[in-house]
Amino acid sequence: RRGHRRARQALAAALAGDLDDALRLADRLLATAAPPDRSEAAVVAATALAHRGHVGRSVELFRWSGTASAAAFAIVGGLATGDLAATTESPAGDPAGEPPTLHASAARLMANGVRESVTGPPTAALSALVQAAALLEPDGRAALLPDSPAALAALTAVHCGELEIAERVLHRALGAGVGGPLMARRHRLLQAWILMVRGEIHAAGERLATVTLDGRQLESRDQLFAAAIRMGIGRRNSDLGALKRGWGQALEAVVRHPVDLFTLLPLGELAIAGARLGDLARLEPYLQQGRALLDRLGNPPLWCVPLHWSGLHAAILTGEPTVADEHVAALLAAAGHSRYAAVVAAAGESWVEVLRGVVDPIRVEATARGLHDTGLCWDGARLAGQAAIRTADRRAMTTLLECARALQGRPSGGPGAQTPTTGASTARVAGPTQHGLSDREYEVAELVLAGLTYREIGDRLFISAKTVEHHVARMRNRLNCANRTELLALLRTLVADRASDTAGQPWPQRASR
Repeated sequence: RRGHRRARQALAAALAGDLDDALRLADRLLATAAPPDRSEAAVVAATALAHRGHVGRSVELFRWSGTASAAAFAIVGGLATGDLAATTESPAGDPAGEPPTLHASAARLMANGVRESVTGPPTAALSALVQAAALLEPDGRAALLPDSPAALAALTAVHCGELEIAERVLHRALGAGVGGPLMARRHRLLQAWILMVRGEIHAAGERLATVTLDGRQLESRDQLFAAAIRMGIGRRNSDLGALKRGWGQALEAVVRHPVDLFTLLPLGELAIAGARLGDLARLEPYLQQGRALLDRLGNPPLWCVPLHWSGLHAAILTGEPTVADEHVAALLAAAGHSRYAAVVAAAGESWVEVLRGVVDPIRVEATARGLHDTGLCWDGARLAGQAAIRTADRRAMTTLLECARALQGRPSGGPGAQTPTTGASTARVAGPTQHGLSDREYEVAELVLAGLTYREIGDRLFISAKTVEHHVARMRNRLNCANRTELLALLRTLVADRASDTAGQPWPQRASR
């Protein structure tokens, strides 16, 4: 039958990632084909629309198509748009008696996993989604998916601080080709996200570069993640030029893809970048949509916590202590939900204390190491570094700098090296201002990180190249760095917040609770 052949063509186009052809063929079939082919065309169209951000229309088509798998995908889409009623819908069998294939079983588990992420414990959500991902591995290339259970399992794992689980499930999905080229890009983007969060910035950039090797333009959801990764890499490299260059594309990506539950993570990263650039106001309407979506779902902690974590850092950069306190209060309220929630709640509280000039080195180090252990390696190093530059205690400064260096993945010294708390180690950092480096050294550090040569830095600051070299050597000695690579990595931590008006100044003391 011609209708059946065209339905197969639409399916093949969608699996290959050619959503224009898939939508064109599917739309014609919906208008003219026999009922069985129209049902298949509805699934193709619904899948394509989900990738392009039209989740509401996608849900309608999935429900209309009448299969059990489609009913399960409708639940996932409904929850993604904040439809709490979707938590009570059942993805169980359809009137036609669809057989319990691997695809249908995986779809049901996928719906249950997303539902548990909203209403239940994170362990139940993660378990269901990982199981769904495993079911699709034997014949995953033929599975047409609006989103893959591996991708949702990875997102859930990232929200739980279980990055190793996220990495493994994505690796297996890519190896099995689950979802074909259409889903391969999403899986690689999530791999790049995890590398970025871990602080493996170069590797994250390399993984991001593989996403567009096939020459196809990314769909709107993938564009949003890619833009957020680029901005996240630029922020972690303290590369203000890269942030400025990428901001326009990032805003366009936000506009193109409506806010949903599964894009809150990149939206949060872009909020920090917007705050760093002094342009957060342009993202505020979308952040409000995200908060409203979470409100409709009853503010599930698994999805709320990362948004509050990014909101805290945006508030730090914009110099809004009251807003930061509100995010910390929300994190503390959710602390009992998971180990990850408890860690970031403690870190948030410690961070605002540091900004107010209260540095407890033991607590800060424990909190920073907690962030590192949940996969937030760069954040852990940055917290320790920020505390180091805000304490007047030389010994505490040395201890925290050593902690920051260790959390960045570099050894703190050889077998014969002195411990951070010895008098000799403290002497090595003698001479800095209260913030660890002088104002001139901060200027030099920022230009070094921007990639300028000593001569170019000298021209900018009206000093000789030899004087610049002297400043760099003194910073390396003061910060106890073994080589230039280690110095550059630590300087990124120390100057990360210098663009904020309040970065170097204690915040007003918080009112007692």
